[in-house]
Amino acid sequence: MSVEVSTPSLIPTLGGHLYTDPAIFRAEQERIFEQMWFCAIRSADLDKPGAWQTVQVGRESVLISRTRKGEIRAFYNVCRHRGVKLCMEEKGEAARNFQCPYHAWTYDFEGKLIAAPNLTKMPDIDRDEYGLSKVHIREYLGYVWVCLAEEPPSFEEEVMGAIEERLGNVHAIDGYDVANLSVGRRIRYDVKANWKLIIENFMECYHCATIHPELTEVLPEFADGLAAQYFVGHGAEFGEDIKGFTVDGSEGLDVIPGVAEDQDRRYYAITIKPTVFVNLVPDHVIIHRMFPMSADHTIVECDWLYLPSVVESGKDVSASVELFHRVNMQDFDACERCQPGMASKSYAKGGVLVPSEHHIGAFHDWVQEKVGDVQLSGEALLGLTADTPPLEERAETLQRKETAKS
Repeated sequence: MSVEVSTPSLIPTLGGHLYTDPAIFRAEQERIFEQMWFCAIRSADLDKPGAWQTVQVGRESVLISRTRKGEIRAFYNVCRHRGVKLCMEEKGEAARNFQCPYHAWTYDFEGKLIAAPNLTKMPDIDRDEYGLSKVHIREYLGYVWVCLAEEPPSFEEEVMGAIEERLGNVHAIDGYDVANLSVGRRIRYDVKANWKLIIENFMECYHCATIHPELTEVLPEFADGLAAQYFVGHGAEFGEDIKGFTVDGSEGLDVIPGVAEDQDRRYYAITIKPTVFVNLVPDHVIIHRMFPMSADHTIVECDWLYLPSVVESGKDVSASVELFHRVNMQDFDACERCQPGMASKSYAKGGVLVPSEHHIGAFHDWVQEKVGDVQLSGEALLGLTADTPPLEERAETLQRKETAKS
């Protein structure tokens, strides 16, 4: 006789210390942000040879620039002589080269050492070997992705694979032509919350009816609590009387020509670990890039992308920007409300996920796989007891309780 065991209504979350402990965050910097493909900047932001930007990736400052041939290169933002930070500002434009402000070691846009005081008297110095340390790069969806790992993981599996996993087909995004869209608006948010709280919030819609009145008006099915990411290939359908993905449901802007008929009047959301959200609607695309700065501080940069003709003509994009700007503000406020609770003794063992949030459990498993073995700091250990069970044991306990109830 077979016994059918139903899926438990509740499954455990990560413990609160994973959102607050500096030791965990340092491990995430080392094992996640510095080992995976990290979405750094929009390629078009480097609009000419010599244009450069610096980006914080884990514990490292990365310098990204465009060469005289129009190609993009990325380097550790560190002089090879005595370790001085080459570029102190966030962005700029170099006329001919990068020069260290300390001893004037000078590098071309390909990273090669081309000059230094008395360099001609040191013929044994290999100018390539002592050039800037290079960082792996890929360009995709119009963004520069960097990876600090010596041997980067498969871009196709980690980045493009996330799109395939969500949409069911990696080419389902092609019609949006994201790489050739133009930035119509960019907003930077300073969020006093752990980066994982932001990801979890984006992945579920159990909260949508509570804090997103404008979004649920445009996407009525979100009021039922199931996020688009709960189903592979599913796009949330616009309400019957909604004309566009705008704050008041009014007409949107020029539709992206390649959007398929079955994608029209639908919203798709994609999470690309570790720090990227992609939002697709018929007339624009919204990209979130997160920059985790500490265990309780995350910078989020959000781009609203439209057809170049829309941006160049100066069409008013405020109605579409305002919708997701409000969503962002509502979400980030919720995350900031969560952050203090992560340090509470009452949350030391974590909380629970309801059925509409069960897909977040896979994200928690992934985090556990990356940093679950890290020795906690003394402060974090104060919130735990010797009998605090691990996540797997808590899950088994909850399942036994649910089975007993049934």
